Amino acid sequence: MKKTLLAAAVVAIAGFSTAAIAATATSSFQVKLTIQSSCAVTAGAGSDIDFSTQPSTATNLAGTSNISVTCSNTTPYNVGLLPTAAGGTANGTGNLISGTTADQVPYKLWTDLAHSNAWGNTVGSNTLAGIGNGSAQTIPVYATIASANFAPGAYADTVTVTVTY
Repeated sequence: MKKTLLAAAVVAIAGFSTAAIAATATSSFQVKLTIQSSCAVTAGAGSDIDFSTQPSTATNLAGTSNISVTCSNTTPYNVGLLPTAAGGTANGTGNLISGTTADQVPYKLWTDLAHSNAWGNTVGSNTLAGIGNGSAQTIPVYATIASANFAPGAYADTVTVTVTY
């Protein structure tokens, strides 16, 4: 019995001595991610402003539609609109043109329903500012035509939407 206890004590002491001389080394590393600001804009046929068919005596026509802007969270952005047909300007004034007549129907783009803020394409002057939240943000676009007193025909223009961020 004494031999068994002595053997157990020797094994226990040997186990402790092995643990006592064990050493460790440590180091560390980082997990990294850089998130880049990004924005996307959705327009297209669903965003068309259609004044439909009007008599040539029509005046003060108003139309509206929506575009969608998605920017990463907390990313500041500016939305600019630029009419592209003949005579289109960076201040939101454009002309509808027709393939059958030389007439051009002037129109104006606005940021607000009251038609008090022209919507152009000059950042800091006449664009619409916003801050992204990571989700699609619906932005209304307003347009007016003062008079339809032009030659009969179908008129159109394309507006370029630019998001600066």
